[in-house]
Amino acid sequence: MKLYQGIGASLGVAIGKVFIVDRNRVSVSRHTITDDEAAQEIARFKRAVATSKDQLEDIRKKLSFDIGEEHGYILDSHLMILDDKMLINGTIEIIRGQMVNAEYALKEVVNRFMNIFNGMGDSYLRERKSDIEHVGERIQRNLSGKGIDSLSNIPEESIVVAHDLAPSDTFQMRKDRVLAFVTDIGSNTSHTAIMARSLELPSVVGLEDISLGVKNGDPIIVDGNLGVVVVNPDQDTFLEYLERQRKYKYFEKELIKISRLPAVTLDGHEVHLAANIEIPEEMDTVIGHGAKGVGLFRTEFLFLNRNELPTEEEHFMACKRIAEKMDPYHVVVRTFDLGGDKIPVPMPIKDEVNPALGLRAIRFSLTRMEIFKTQVRGILRASAYGNLKLMYPMISGVAEIRAANAVVREAMEELRREKLPFNENIEIGIMVEIPSAAITADVLARECDFFSVGTNDLIQYSLAIDRTNEHVAYLYEPLHPAVIRLLKMIVEAAHRQGIPVAMCGEMAGEAKYSLVLIGLGFDELSMSPFSIPRMKKVIRQSELKEAMELAENAMNFSTAEESRDYVISFMANRFPEDITREGKLMY
Repeated sequence: MKLYQGIGASLGVAIGKVFIVDRNRVSVSRHTITDDEAAQEIARFKRAVATSKDQLEDIRKKLSFDIGEEHGYILDSHLMILDDKMLINGTIEIIRGQMVNAEYALKEVVNRFMNIFNGMGDSYLRERKSDIEHVGERIQRNLSGKGIDSLSNIPEESIVVAHDLAPSDTFQMRKDRVLAFVTDIGSNTSHTAIMARSLELPSVVGLEDISLGVKNGDPIIVDGNLGVVVVNPDQDTFLEYLERQRKYKYFEKELIKISRLPAVTLDGHEVHLAANIEIPEEMDTVIGHGAKGVGLFRTEFLFLNRNELPTEEEHFMACKRIAEKMDPYHVVVRTFDLGGDKIPVPMPIKDEVNPALGLRAIRFSLTRMEIFKTQVRGILRASAYGNLKLMYPMISGVAEIRAANAVVREAMEELRREKLPFNENIEIGIMVEIPSAAITADVLARECDFFSVGTNDLIQYSLAIDRTNEHVAYLYEPLHPAVIRLLKMIVEAAHRQGIPVAMCGEMAGEAKYSLVLIGLGFDELSMSPFSIPRMKKVIRQSELKEAMELAENAMNFSTAEESRDYVISFMANRFPEDITREGKLMY
């Protein structure tokens, strides 16, 4: 028996046999070519791109009945990448300029994309680099002649094991054949993981080398709840997981009933649960999982993978679709959280040592007012079609709010002159994700209509920790006493001024933190749509009084470890069917 620990990307327990899928990266080497060969390499590259496009379009036409059109946008995004001029022209320029083979040129261009995404401040957006990698790998396989085996031809019920899987692989999975999947690499925010959750396929990613440690037909257990995979289990382990599987299936049936119910505690306190989304096509998932609004609409997708800036009409149409779909519930639209190195603008941008602390988000918007105003006009126009709210990211002080509001007022005056409708009373809020904003929350609250706390950056900035750095990632602790005190300070400042405060960072979607956040007084928690039913289940079994006591006690510990152990122990004892000792969702 061998045990692997990874990242649980999709909840559930599956027991079956291994089916290995070859998804190892194509090995690429550099070859010098002649002038005559350059044209041949370019033609070969273009053929591989065309073949890749044909493959994805064929998959798009044959969308699985289980998945349907709901997630077709993921394949559409991959098709858009295949049309991207930076990808195509960049590869051709390297072939000609460096006189090298197409495989090497493509690898260089994909690496450039990777560097761009790695420098993004938003952790969710950083994970979108996997889409570029998957498209690049598809082209490489077609260049090399290896091709890509379809997962629709798996002969019997199996658990798929691979180095990596693309969303296009997941699209082709048959639920009557694929019981679960595990991969060497990946994250729980990748499009592949999102697809797995939609299909309700248990999955574990980030296992490093499991594809090298198994063979076809090996007995295997996948525990997506704990991120555990067991290969060749002994009899006791097998019987234990049969019982866990039975309990989890019952747990899931209960969640289906809960998703449509309100998130109200036993003593009558309602917590507003909203969803974080990246693109408009996610709205069916949001509604299906019982969200009462969109607490964070990331607009960065409009700027990425293109050579020209998005138009006002594109901003308008994207926001209008969501506003109409979610009405009467609110939709919080965050203005773009990117730097000039990620946006196609004709201005010199120097490489920054630490992009997360550089010229990005509202800082960049206020240096390029015309780009900012174009987006603001689009959002304002869309506000006539639903309950839209506007939100600025990375605010560090009052001056930034006032400068941004001045742009909004100018845009409003222009729209009035043009007789274009918009909501004259649109609410404007800010992201509180910088310590300076948390410390001066009482001052900032006088300048806006609501707060939304971005815990991903707030925790990193407050604790001086880069959680992507393996040497210090263990210090990233949302329950650190300093973090809890900052959160309480923000909530109290907002409520004294009479404005609501939400949380839209990853912490908001973790059931193990739910009572602490409710006890601190958060009015709204915004999360992945898939987290909402489980969060509702915990809230509906709780009381506001116990949540307040838990938060108060957690704040009084001296160390992060003490605070964490106390909260997780409390939650595991209070909700044994929903939370494990490690604080993860259970069956």
